[in-house]
Amino acid sequence: RLWAFHHPELPGLEGPPWDPYAHERHRWCALTAWYGCPADPDDVRITPPGTASPAPGAVVLHPGAQAPARRWPVARFAAVAAALHRAGLPVVVTAGPGEGHLATAVAARAGLPPAAVLGVPRPLAFDALCGLVAHARCVVVGDTGLAHVATALGTPSVVLFGPVAPSLWGPPDNGLHRVLWCPSRGDDTARPGDPHAGRPDPRLLRITPGDVLEAVHTLLPATAGAGS
Repeated sequence: RLWAFHHPELPGLEGPPWDPYAHERHRWCALTAWYGCPADPDDVRITPPGTASPAPGAVVLHPGAQAPARRWPVARFAAVAAALHRAGLPVVVTAGPGEGHLATAVAARAGLPPAAVLGVPRPLAFDALCGLVAHARCVVVGDTGLAHVATALGTPSVVLFGPVAPSLWGPPDNGLHRVLWCPSRGDDTARPGDPHAGRPDPRLLRITPGDVLEAVHTLLPATAGAGS
């Protein structure tokens, strides 16, 4: 049986209407509910893996994203990493597949040791990545998959948005997460930019290292149990 949203070009296909402004969690829970399987869009937590963290209690910075439009500049990630390191906080930089050059550049500019880069030369296995995030002090990340891992594991996070509004993809408003987004004047859509563009979105570039550091420090009291 096919479960789908209704489409006007397919009048014989049942399903709920498509709402282009719905948050993704609410969108898909509404679909299953329409077919008789209610789901809670705020029930996002998963059980942390038993895998030990390679850096318990660290602040995790993840500079990568699938497209350049959602990648905050390396120099700005490095400025945040250096400031946190100077403040005495343990900092690690993670790399996904094909992102080793980004993580390595952030660590080098920040004056971090090579051991602070995780996922090079081979990406971390998913259970190891989840172990790292589950026991992190905080995660700083763009609008990409690792942000959702932090949400699912209940790890405090600072998430940087650019071409797509956090109203569509942002974490729950439960006090554990800080969302940074600087829309343009006159933006009247939740998708004002191209998430697959080849250069950083201008909304993302309006976020400064100072903005991120302020957000991280507001979360530090919420990380008292991290790394346990």
